[in-house]
Amino acid sequence: MDQDLIGLIPAAGKGVRLGLPYPKELYPIIRDNHYKPVAQFVLDNLTNAGVKHIVFVINETKHQLIAYFGAGRRFNCDISYVVQEQVDGASKSTSPGLAHALDAAYHLTKDKIVIFGMADTIMQPRDALAQSFQQMNAETDALLVMFSTERPEKFGMVRRDQHQRVIEIVDKPRQTELTEMWGSIIWRPRFTEYLHDCVARQGISDFAQIMNNAIADGLQFRGAHIISGTYIDLGTYEEIMEMDRRFRDE
Repeated sequence: MDQDLIGLIPAAGKGVRLGLPYPKELYPIIRDNHYKPVAQFVLDNLTNAGVKHIVFVINETKHQLIAYFGAGRRFNCDISYVVQEQVDGASKSTSPGLAHALDAAYHLTKDKIVIFGMADTIMQPRDALAQSFQQMNAETDALLVMFSTERPEKFGMVRRDQHQRVIEIVDKPRQTELTEMWGSIIWRPRFTEYLHDCVARQGISDFAQIMNNAIADGLQFRGAHIISGTYIDLGTYEEIMEMDRRFRDE
């Protein structure tokens, strides 16, 4: 089974909100007198789930990230790097969106079970992805790893039916009764092909729209809620301060 798994970590953003002199994925988390960049948390969660090959999707400036993670030997895995190319258009954005970043690694992820996590987030417990992967049955095309949140305006919120099937993704709603957000996703090749068709052939760039379209077209999405789990997104200094407070309270 190991050879059928691949980890996918998009890390192509510029991180302009933080304005750091290094990639935000290397933001230092000091635990037990040791340095651990934030991106290593998702990498550890992936390897704890049995992933042996991990792909970072980067932009052309992420030399320091490559220098730190290297070929992956220190982390008991193999690491590949894919450079996300600019998207044609007026803006020529080097960070054209999550869907494009995920599809940039299509040549490596096709025919694999993909476990995807964000590079600037911390999921706890450390085996959150391992727990979720155990719930991935043969009928499920995509499994959303979910956490409770009191900040729905920041995340993709998940609506499920009584059978735990995902019926809708509501992206960053200002007001909602929903309390569960997705933090990571595990998917089978059928969704890889669906995503690739949307991005490469149909020109759809909104990832929430792609997931909702996939659900409407009959792909089976399910949710795995991480009981007592936490999900921290380090996109702003306010969120970094919140993370520091949580770790001090442990």
